[in-house]
Amino acid sequence: MFAYIARRLFQAALVVVVISIITFIISYVMPQWFGEDLAATYAGKAANPATFAAIGHALGFDKPLVVQYWDYFSGIFTGRTFVNGSVSLDCPAPCLGYSYITNELVWPKLIADFPVTLSLAVGAAVLWLFFGVLGGVVAALNKGKLADRSIIVVALAGISMPVNFTALVVALLVQYQFHFIDQIQYVPITQDPWNWALNIFWPCLTLAFISAAAYTRITRSTMLDTLNEDYVRTARAKGLPERVVVGKHAMRAIYTPIITMFGLDFGYLLGGAVVTEKIFGFHGIGFDAVDAIFRADIPVVMGVTLMASFFIVLANLIVDLLYGVLDPRVRLA
Repeated sequence: MFAYIARRLFQAALVVVVISIITFIISYVMPQWFGEDLAATYAGKAANPATFAAIGHALGFDKPLVVQYWDYFSGIFTGRTFVNGSVSLDCPAPCLGYSYITNELVWPKLIADFPVTLSLAVGAAVLWLFFGVLGGVVAALNKGKLADRSIIVVALAGISMPVNFTALVVALLVQYQFHFIDQIQYVPITQDPWNWALNIFWPCLTLAFISAAAYTRITRSTMLDTLNEDYVRTARAKGLPERVVVGKHAMRAIYTPIITMFGLDFGYLLGGAVVTEKIFGFHGIGFDAVDAIFRADIPVVMGVTLMASFFIVLANLIVDLLYGVLDPRVRLA
């Protein structure tokens, strides 16, 4: 088991390093290939070449690309010092850079906004797991009946509708049609738990409706296959109650695909629900990413990318470790 965990940890660390290299190339190297002067982003188009050169030197753009990448990557673990005019700014580890557009460190900004994204991710995950798995089980146990067909129709609708459309419809109905709430806005849970839950429920419902549809389909398909297995028929032949047959025997088969999907989906949401956060005005990691892209704020974009990648890799690592617990044969792979 120790060797299995060590292999997975090494693979996860290697993936994060590769992602950081690709992110650096896309953010800093490729723009220069197309003739863009990165210093112009911070100096403004009206500045003269001497100003561009001075700013590029201060930001380290005149260094070899390998050195620039190493400064960025090592700074994550050891910290860095940035120069803003005549002022030196210390960026302690983990240092994801400094935004010269907003004049603030990237890591503290992302950490301050992370509770919003975490609230959305956890709330949506609870909803889509409960309704998705429950809907799939009910549909499988009522194959061909009205309940099965109704659940399939709802699941197809959830998969077909894009999140931007669903979020706008939810916001319209909740705020303007039925007036459940005057304005959906994020309220910290430490400030007002009831209003936090009331406001966070609607964006979570939007995210869960789309994801639950996929869980419903995979649960229904897996459950139908499992109910025809010999060991399930044997359990029924022994006279075991249906709730025991389904809950103790048939449900085991859905753990692996559900865990796989959940790891990917939850890790993705921890990196920011970009569209949902932007539509509902929740200032989370996804909201920061959109704003940074429009401002061409490269350090923030890279910080969000690395944070999102880290959570996705971490979620997959946890899934791999759970595989090793649920199925000892996986440890030998």
